[in-house]
Amino acid sequence: MTFRQALGLGRPLLLDGAMGTMLQASGMPAGATPEEFCMANPDTLRGIHKAYLDAGVDLLTSCTFGGNIYKLPKSLDVFSFNRRMVEIAKEAAAQAGRPVFVAGNVGPTGHFAKPLGPVEPRDLIAAFANQIRGLVAGGADLIFIETQFDLAEARAAVAAARQECDLPVMVSMTFEEGVSLTGSTPAIFAETMQNMGVDVVGTNCSLGPDQMLPVVQELLGVCECPVMAEPNAGLPELRGNETVFPLGPEDFAQKTAPFAQLGARILGGCCGTTPAHLAALAQALRGMDSVTPPTVSRKGICLTNRSQMVRIAVGQPLTIIGERINPTGKKALTQELQAGAFDVAMQLADAQVDAGATVLDVNVGAPLVDETQLLPELVQRLVGRLPLPLSIDSSNADAIANALPYCPGSFLVNSISGEAGRMEALGPLCRDFGAPFILLPLQGAHLPEKAAERISTVESLIEKAEGMGISRRLMMVDILALAVSSSADSALQCLEMTRWCAANGLPTTLGLSNLSFGLPARELLNSTFLSLAAGAGLTSCIANPSAQRLREAADALKVLCNHDAHASSFIASYSGWKPGEGTIQVRQGGGAAAKTLAEAVLNGDKENVLTLLTAELDAGADPFTLVQETLIPAITEVGARYERREYFLPQLIRAAETMQTAFAHLKPLLEAGRGPETRPVVVMATVEGDIHDIGKNIVSLLLGNHGFDVVDAGKDVPAEAIVACALKHNARIIGLSALMTTTMVRMEDTIKIVRERALPIKVLVGGAAVTQAFADAIGADAYCADAVGAVKAAKQFV
Repeated sequence: MTFRQALGLGRPLLLDGAMGTMLQASGMPAGATPEEFCMANPDTLRGIHKAYLDAGVDLLTSCTFGGNIYKLPKSLDVFSFNRRMVEIAKEAAAQAGRPVFVAGNVGPTGHFAKPLGPVEPRDLIAAFANQIRGLVAGGADLIFIETQFDLAEARAAVAAARQECDLPVMVSMTFEEGVSLTGSTPAIFAETMQNMGVDVVGTNCSLGPDQMLPVVQELLGVCECPVMAEPNAGLPELRGNETVFPLGPEDFAQKTAPFAQLGARILGGCCGTTPAHLAALAQALRGMDSVTPPTVSRKGICLTNRSQMVRIAVGQPLTIIGERINPTGKKALTQELQAGAFDVAMQLADAQVDAGATVLDVNVGAPLVDETQLLPELVQRLVGRLPLPLSIDSSNADAIANALPYCPGSFLVNSISGEAGRMEALGPLCRDFGAPFILLPLQGAHLPEKAAERISTVESLIEKAEGMGISRRLMMVDILALAVSSSADSALQCLEMTRWCAANGLPTTLGLSNLSFGLPARELLNSTFLSLAAGAGLTSCIANPSAQRLREAADALKVLCNHDAHASSFIASYSGWKPGEGTIQVRQGGGAAAKTLAEAVLNGDKENVLTLLTAELDAGADPFTLVQETLIPAITEVGARYERREYFLPQLIRAAETMQTAFAHLKPLLEAGRGPETRPVVVMATVEGDIHDIGKNIVSLLLGNHGFDVVDAGKDVPAEAIVACALKHNARIIGLSALMTTTMVRMEDTIKIVRERALPIKVLVGGAAVTQAFADAIGADAYCADAVGAVKAAKQFV
């Protein structure tokens, strides 16, 4: 029996529990890595697997959570280590006497991909691919990508799995307060993973069963595939010198078993769970022969970025795809692209977002432009600046292939036609990267005027795509608008095509301005046709969102189609409207080009901040006043928005980097006027035994923005070395980070040294597993839930 066949049986499947908890109980010494310990003690690992099998689990997880090149100790080879860990799990499973599956475990690298972080997306994919090759060689039955906190990294891991094997893929993300670390909701995560064709979508870690319930319910509400849930045994508490999870086996089982009644197909345990917890859960599920998940059947496509999602389907609000980032007919944009510059493109992006576009088409196809280089560069800049999904538009398949890895979610590909080789080049890419795409009903150079011919072409393209294993959930149809000035019934043929697509569950789009080419009053024709087409089932259009009549028609359609509850948005925008006058209010979409220095920080406008800063200085502004009265208040407001969940980690990092750019320019001027600045020193470190540093790095970046001199002592740093570093640099504050429950207890070592020597140093602690209660118990001066909290605490102490 295969894993996919087992999923089809309908009964709930049990995944095993925590590995770190069991390794500690089995004698793994403090400071040792699970990877090195397990390679040196295979019998111990085999015994842990057997204990979970005796508890009744159906899936064993290989001990390869940190088995990637970024985390694995240098003493171990990535491929060989992953292969061996799976082999040990398979050896244990073979003794079970029943079907048991081994999940090749893939954890996060701890690094962000460009443009949010420093790692090239293809390097991230390559790292995961190397690990997955080892898992496959060891005989894994499925690939389990778990505890993901960033959508782009989860996407890279799935792409690597698709590249290396055809095994089932299960992906799990961790959420707190309803979103991941970088701002993705469970629905955004699930829709992105379903676009990539994964077999199971789930959630694990960070939360106990009670806190995880809303996440599971949201996943069940959008997933057509099976859902998995792996809660912790409650939230960690410090009792004496030991970190414990409060839920015992019976309480854990009582709170987790109802997930199966809601429809979750796979259940397991994360931090703090043991074979006893899984045995209790198996007992609680006994007699449940089938799980009935909620029925989810959604037509149309779903586009995602980290923190925004756009559904394009019949019954959803009409989507306006901004058309302006296209050099055709735009001399200034063409010249800039030829020079490798992007200022005009970014301005066009900002203006379209302000005008209400929810997707932006991105095209750099101009003479003397290398699209294979320029398209991915522009996509990176737009991803770093705006939260909405993009439409990657090029006739050059290699340019699209180069751009797709930089898309952190499900971006649209424009387009795939019947051109020879086009489907073969782009279809597999869209499938493996989960990128919805536009089907253009063209065969060669012929423009089909009649709807019947367009329908025939679309049917053949769909058949070809499905033959490549491409899901219909990725397909949207361009109804092919031709100019009514040269083809009198073009509009009627478009409407017929639209009705056919709507009847067959296919979302649609068109280049709206093509219809009115060569005629006067083009906006009038375009907006009138848009209303007709929307009535026939049109779901989106590629157009200029700043066109007044278009915006009026789109907003009116929202009211008339019941997509604007109580017409509240319409009333807010059109309360002063008069016929023939442009009186609608501009809608702010975020990320717009800054007009002031403060706005540059708020919007994370790195591209324009130095221009605005120079203008202020040229006008006679005092550098110190700019820092104190403009830059510091702006970055403080960014922190406040982050705390209010108006901003998420990408916006926080972007704003901090913008602030850093401005301050670096001002620093020589400040020192020239007042002498070298003395800034309070903070030493940041990840504690001994812990190699995670992503949280530490974010805190360091933000502290540097708020007047602190940050010394990074590194990761896996012993307490004595941390204190020595603080004394060397005359630090007033030490910041300690730990991700794992097994290493966070090392924080107390540093605090004890500081207290025993009566050093005038405050100690801040934070990390995924750290809580206020834990911080209090070890005597920390402050607990910091995030980077903004760390800044607040540090300011209090200086």
